[in-house]
Amino acid sequence: MPKPVVPEEKRRRRRPTKSGTVLSEELIVETALRMLHEHGSAGLTARRLGLALDADPSTLYRYFRGMDDLTLAIGDALIGQALGGWAPTGEWRADLRAVGLRIHAAYVAHPQAAVLTASRVSGRAHELAADEAVLDVLRTAGFPLPDAVRIYHAFVDTTLAFAALDAASLALPTASLRADEEMWRSTYARLPATTHPRIAEAAPLLATRMLTSAYPTALDMLLDSAATQWDSVGE
Repeated sequence: MPKPVVPEEKRRRRRPTKSGTVLSEELIVETALRMLHEHGSAGLTARRLGLALDADPSTLYRYFRGMDDLTLAIGDALIGQALGGWAPTGEWRADLRAVGLRIHAAYVAHPQAAVLTASRVSGRAHELAADEAVLDVLRTAGFPLPDAVRIYHAFVDTTLAFAALDAASLALPTASLRADEEMWRSTYARLPATTHPRIAEAAPLLATRMLTSAYPTALDMLLDSAATQWDSVGE
């Protein structure tokens, strides 16, 4: 049975570590994010995290029920970073586009953490705030509830799916990433029109386009579809 998490007010009364560090959930998450960046998911363990914080690994369980609970907190922190400073403008399409791009950018800025957390549902404060914000933008714009939920679902899953896909590429070893990128020039660009006419004609564009994320395009297509639905609602 997992140990109960110690209430926040009791954590604050904890003495500093030997190095003078006062532990907090935020500090642990920040340190975990740094370790993921430097060592990948395999390098994030309670023992190594304890060493990085100059604390006994068991101390971490005063803040989190286990490493999986910490994983959820990391994902929630990324969403919090994404929404920091954002405020709705009242223009529903611009607002959703801004939120989507912010969340995607926050995840790909931490690719190892994104791979670990993009598919998870934490139910934590920042995630709930983001979900509330997206639904509120849609409902305030006048979308009927079933349509708002449908668009919300597509919006969230598209954003996180592209975040996971793009982060997975960035999390590859440098040599593997470079080899994948070079494939568009070394293989696709050299295919003859006699055997692969469509690839051959598109090769110059593919060599450039496929090295960038398709998320902004997919997001705009999704919002175009939602705008069409919104126009029909207003009629």
